[in-house]
Order: sequence, then structure tokens, then C-alpha cells
Amino acid sequence: MLRYNEKIDCVPWDFRLVDVLQCRSSITMATETITRPESLSIPKWSQVPETKHDLDWADLVTLDLGKFDTPGGKEELAAQLFDAVNRIGFFYITNFGLTQDEVDRQFSLCKQVFDLPADEKIKYRADLENGGYNGYKPLGTREVKPGIRDNTEIYNIPKFTAQYEREHPAVVKQHWDEIQHFAKYIHFEIVRKLLVLFAIVLELPEDFFLKNHRYEGKSDCHFRYMKYHRRTPKENTQLDNVWVKGHTDFGSLTLLFRQPVAALQVRTPEGEWKYVKPYPESITVNIADALQFLTNGFLKSSIHRVIAPPPDQAHIDRHGVLYFVRPEDDTELVPIKSPVLERLGYDKALDQATVGLTAGEWVRARVAKNVSRQGKEEESIIKGVKAKYYD
Repeated sequence: MLRYNEKIDCVPWDFRLVDVLQCRSSITMATETITRPESLSIPKWSQVPETKHDLDWADLVTLDLGKFDTPGGKEELAAQLFDAVNRIGFFYITNFGLTQDEVDRQFSLCKQVFDLPADEKIKYRADLENGGYNGYKPLGTREVKPGIRDNTEIYNIPKFTAQYEREHPAVVKQHWDEIQHFAKYIHFEIVRKLLVLFAIVLELPEDFFLKNHRYEGKSDCHFRYMKYHRRTPKENTQLDNVWVKGHTDFGSLTLLFRQPVAALQVRTPEGEWKYVKPYPESITVNIADALQFLTNGFLKSSIHRVIAPPPDQAHIDRHGVLYFVRPEDDTELVPIKSPVLERLGYDKALDQATVGLTAGEWVRARVAKNVSRQGKEEESIIKGVKAKYYD
């Protein structure tokens, strides 16, 4: 039985993060003691009002993670997940254990990071051209159409282990303990539950995906602050209102904390674009490339894009707090053995080019290619494996 809220030595569960070790029939637990840090004073974050426009919202499954540790809860959640992940690759989670105040504080820190002077932020620039994503991605790095550059700023914080130590701006260092607690909570108390659910869906041992998503392992999991700068009406017209073309993410999962600016859309199997509704106190989760490769297309790497917000939100900069889950770098992206995949005919590699390709190679290649990409519908990434982009 995998238990995330176990009390150890009479210490309350939220002061421990559980490290799940490899074992087929049961899961042995080790612990990492992390004391919830005192909160330093920061500007209060207030979410902007939701749009009043009647948009075409996607019909997505919502998983109540509060059920995970109840009798039969994991099985109930996995059953909910089964159809969603095979069809569209997007879903919501609620009751994941972080308070709205904790989430809002991360949005406040996000704003503070991007409010720093440009000459300060550039000191921490990521090595994008060589596939490095940790650190700062400046505004306008990529030309999206002739004369128009991208409108995103990104600050990625890698896993809090010695091998990923790097310099950060003063505002990040001042709140380091709080950011670390938040990011590690996501990984240990949310992501791991989701990985267990995927294993149950595939009728595999519960720890199957935990073994190649170890926190201490080498991988590009990271916590992200992001800002989409508002565009002028003229720019939006030139871009056909599309800020980021339809694409898939690189790793295993992406977690997006609720923010109310309506701009994210998901592509349905029928090829229609539907808005992803920002439900209160939820996280939007989407499946990414690695899980699609590993399940030969059964788990769908969701196609999504970002467009100009509706008129009543067009004047607002869109801030984001996200967590990206990536398998360990040496994970080979070939179909795994699963009773479900065998029964449904997903047990043979559709793309032989992925044989021998590792998760680390795929992520670094996609990051490097993304820096120079301009308006392409399909692009060869590495070893003949391609990525598609959609209007």
C-alpha cells in the first residue's frame, strides 16, 4: 500500500516528503525531512476576474485526489482517468493538499521575478541553444512571424539537488525555502500519486513509473514561473490571435496551477479547439511526449495552444505557475510491456526511430530546436523523430 500521509515518529505528515523506493509487491518508504518554512512578507496576489464571455469550454475529467488514500480510491480515480488519457490527454485535479494562499504566494513571486530589470534577469539566462532550460528565457527570444517575436518570459528552477545547483536572483534566494517546499510537495505528494494512477490504468505494479521518475535521478523536472505579455490588437491580427501554435510538451506530465486568463486551448480528436476552463482551486494536468512514446500512443500527448484572451481580458498579462515532470534522462522511449497495451494492440513501436532514443536526448533536442523554430508545421527533432505544430 502506498501511503503519502503516513505519520512518522509522531511528526505531522505535511512536514515529511515520502521517497518511494523500488519494490514490486510493496513499496518501501524512506523519508526526507523538510520543515515548512516561515512565510516572509510579500505583496498580496489577487487573481483577476474570469472572462464574462461565453466560450466553448472543453469537457474534461476532474480527479479528486482527496480520494487517493481512501479504500478503493485509487482504483476509482484510475477508472476515471482511463478514458480521458486515451482520448485527449488533459484533465483536472482538485484537493491536492496545497492551500490557495500557498498557490497565490507563488504567483506573487512569479510577478516579482519578471518585474526585475532586464539587465538583472539576463544574468541567469538559460543555455537554450544547447538544450538547457534551467534559468531565464528572455522575452522575444524567437521570431514567430517576420517582424514579430514571442511574448513569453520564463524562469525555470530545476530539482533541489546538488547536481542542479545554480545561481538565482535575490528575490528567489530570499524565498528559497518556501519555493523548495512548494516544488517538492508537488513532486512527492501530487506527481507521484498521478504516476501510480497511470500504472494502475496500465495494470502494472503501482511503483512502475516511480522507478524512472526518482527525484534524486538525473532529469529535467523543473518548477516554472511564466509570463505572457499582452499584445496589441495589431499584433494579434497579424498572428491570427495565436500566441503559441498547437504543440505537445516534452516530458511526462505538465501541471498548471489555476489562473483565470482564458487563453489555453486543447485540440480534440476531431480537430476542434476548446478552451480549458480555469476552475477554482484546481490544477490542469496534461500528458506529454514521454508517456506517449512509452505507451505507443495509448496515453495521448495532448495538443494545446495559447491564443489571445477574450476582449475583457486582453489588457492583462498572463502569469503562470507550472511544474514539468520528466523521466530520468537515460529512460529509453520504447513501448513498455503492459497487459492493457497488449490487449488493445499498442504493444509494437509505431515509430522505429524512437528505438534507442532516450528521454534526455529528446528533451534537449526539442528545447534547442524550439529556439529557432518559425512557423513550421512539422520539424525533425532528433534521429528522424519529428514534432508537429498546429494552427
